[in-house]
Amino acid sequence: DVQLQASGGGLVQPGGSLRLSCAASGFSFDDFSIGWFRQAPGKEREGVACISNSGGRAYHVDSAKGRFTVSRDNAKNTVYLQMNSLKPEDTAVYYCAASSRGYLSSSSYSYGQNYNYWGQGTLVTVSS
Repeated sequence: DVQLQASGGGLVQPGGSLRLSCAASGFSFDDFSIGWFRQAPGKEREGVACISNSGGRAYHVDSAKGRFTVSRDNAKNTVYLQMNSLKPEDTAVYYCAASSRGYLSSSSYSYGQNYNYWGQGTLVTVSS
């Protein structure tokens, strides 16, 4: 069975850091690009970051550039999202998703229909 297990969320103060992990199994991880999405209460789902199958290309939403970094370890079938300088507006449920397209462009990575598999979310709350 295909599984994407997101973890690492929690409560953090503004300016703090969290590292989210997405552990994958049940498919050929090395062939898939992985995206991170988030959905805040009352808001639409937003693409946050994406990394190509080899890790050679990565994209981040403008609001997260310079603060968030997506990376992957293909030996561990895991993708990470390092989030620094967190702001209250980063509060959301964060999801990881896998696309059989090993590479997604900067204009396509944020569209959910480009992904085949989705994990359950992990809640990130940024509050003092």
